[in-house]
Amino acid sequence: MVRFSEAVGRAGPAMMLLWVMVAGGLGSGARYLIGQWAMAALGASFPYGTMIVNLAGSFALGLVVQLASSGSLSPEMRIAIGAGFLGGFTTYSSFNQDTLALMSSGATGTALANLAVTVIGGLTAGLLGMTLGRAVS
Repeated sequence: MVRFSEAVGRAGPAMMLLWVMVAGGLGSGARYLIGQWAMAALGASFPYGTMIVNLAGSFALGLVVQLASSGSLSPEMRIAIGAGFLGGFTTYSSFNQDTLALMSSGATGTALANLAVTVIGGLTAGLLGMTLGRAVS
């Protein structure tokens, strides 16, 4: 039986595209489920689901990039996870729309909080992911 990492590693351009598409679908599904959970668990007064996904995605992409640059993760796996799963998972466009909607509704303080936590938190999460990647590679 061929392992996923071996199959992706041997993928030609057409198969690589298929892996990105499949992984992107899984990432989108995960984003949807986290958004639904956050809405039920934390309420709708703040875009918690989008923020959680963006922070987790920033961390994960930092980890993937570091592991790939150290040779611990193949370039093909980096593409499948980074462009595929994390491309479908992260929600910058949703973050943008959520922030603009908050501003348009007069919730400027909440919009600025969302902006600050997501941008600063995303950069911090990416740095932590790279640090973990260095530690394990």
